[in-house]
Amino acid sequence: MLRITDLVFRYGGRTLFDRATVHIPAGARVGLVGRNGAGKSTLFKLILGELHADGGDIALRPRARIGRLAQEAPDGEASLTDCVLAADGERTALLAESEGSHDPHRLAEVHERLNAIDAHSAPARAAAILAGLGFDADAQARPVSSFSGGWRMRVALASVLFVRPDLLLLDEPTNHLDLEATLWLQSHLATYPGTLVVISHDRELLNEVCGRIVHIDQGRLVAYGGNYDEFERTRAAKLELAAKAQTKQLEQRRKIQAFIDRFRAKATKARQAQSRVKMLERMGPVVSVVEEKGMVFDFPDPEPLSPPIIALDDGIAGYGDTAILKGLSLRIDMEDRIALLGANGNGKSTLSKLLAGRLAPLSGALRRAQKLRIGYFAQHQAEELDLERTAFHHMAALMKEAPESKVRAQLGRFGFEQERADVKVANLSGGEKARLLFALMSRDAPHLMILDEPTNHLDIDSREALVAALNAYEGAVILVSHDPHLVELVADRLWLVEDGRVKPFDGDLADYRALLLERAREARRGDGAERGAAPSRKDERRAAAEARAQLAPLRKRAQAAEKRLETLGAAKAALEAKLADPALYQKPAEEAVRLRKEHADTEAAIAATEAEWLQVHEELDAAGG
Repeated sequence: MLRITDLVFRYGGRTLFDRATVHIPAGARVGLVGRNGAGKSTLFKLILGELHADGGDIALRPRARIGRLAQEAPDGEASLTDCVLAADGERTALLAESEGSHDPHRLAEVHERLNAIDAHSAPARAAAILAGLGFDADAQARPVSSFSGGWRMRVALASVLFVRPDLLLLDEPTNHLDLEATLWLQSHLATYPGTLVVISHDRELLNEVCGRIVHIDQGRLVAYGGNYDEFERTRAAKLELAAKAQTKQLEQRRKIQAFIDRFRAKATKARQAQSRVKMLERMGPVVSVVEEKGMVFDFPDPEPLSPPIIALDDGIAGYGDTAILKGLSLRIDMEDRIALLGANGNGKSTLSKLLAGRLAPLSGALRRAQKLRIGYFAQHQAEELDLERTAFHHMAALMKEAPESKVRAQLGRFGFEQERADVKVANLSGGEKARLLFALMSRDAPHLMILDEPTNHLDIDSREALVAALNAYEGAVILVSHDPHLVELVADRLWLVEDGRVKPFDGDLADYRALLLERAREARRGDGAERGAAPSRKDERRAAAEARAQLAPLRKRAQAAEKRLETLGAAKAALEAKLADPALYQKPAEEAVRLRKEHADTEAAIAATEAEWLQVHEELDAAGG
């Protein structure tokens, strides 16, 4: 599908790729990884032809369709469904042509092509993708312009997934998603039928989706089999072997050089010394082992407080007269590590602001420990940074009484050494801005840290450093994140925020994923029944009887669909016999056009009936029938 050979690319006096070579076969699902600034997004631009290489070659399979996530959010008055459907330019053009063309031969070709690309099922596919990304039926009918930028980027993602290009390039596709949509995307990409190359700092996605990893390492493209965890293990072993080879080579060079230095001046040993010099030259340079410097985070530990540090009884949270969350009865102690679950829009950010003291409760008793200090992190805070000031200036403004050494020490906890601490914010990367926000937020050793999507701009190594720092931190953590890896390694309690309530979730992320899948199946079945208490045996027998009664209509639908398929199949065969008769084309063209249209309509009906038959049998299987 894609072959890159001896690629050379220089930018701003720096060589990003130096004779880089890799082959990506058709159907592969590849994770493209490397430190921030290594050239991952640049490689995508080179593949797309937006940048031109200084050397080498990038070859794609002939006529391969490339899809990429749009850089700008879509806009306009079209509904979400129409916006996604319009992304398939071929389908849109063919449908328009089928309405306006009067050429019978061309019409037949158009309908054949529409059937080949499965155009009739396109609205259902678009709806399913939008639903997976968090848009319910009502939202799908609303205009794109009525949504915020983050939600419109989800529409852009839905559009490129809907088109199903031969080569799909995704650059950080989870950045605008919540945990629920991220889990759905993982499942969707794991079965993507084409070739996928994804840039992501989400370890879970790289593990669940990718079967090979391409690492940008010192300007080269190095391919590894397996997912991200396997890549890390293989690379670690490779570095260890290289380090051992380097140690051995250095020891050999040391011994040879010692012999030369000792005997070069002695006439009886001059010949042997000269041979050692040649031996040293033949050894070549010392094997280079370059291991990228790891990132380290270090949150200062607060002094202990008596529990609870926050308690809320029968609280209501909202804005103005609008209640978002009701019946809030919560308690937080210093040892708590709590992750908030629930789709965007259910009130996670409202709860975070309430706990952070940025939003007062509409009612209820909220009690805080007297000396409680709270650190609050949210990505939108990066927009509040002064672009013309340095990281040091920002920190010094908040630590007015502290000496310069203490200010720089706090920045150093998050990777800001002397040079980077004095760079203007405008010239910092997204990850560096996030690390600056961590440093600012934790400057006075908070007892509680509330982190709202803390990993959006962090690379994988920085995310691992964040996990380690949070696990070493002595205070409480409230976490809102779409990164399953972070949630699993940091949180020991889960709160589910939905339907205006906050309640403990009894289970782990695997249980939550199973719950989401079950809800999706129930939605497809149209089953609105809510789960109640554990049923008795009598209830179970009654439920089984009701289930058998419910299966009867499904079986009837399956039988009816099978009969329709038989009828439609016979009709299709008869039409094909007529269309194959040369005598037909001696008659007026209208007759051939009518038959071709009937044939196309019959094929569409067969496709729809087959889809219905499959759906009914899926429902029967799910219901145990």
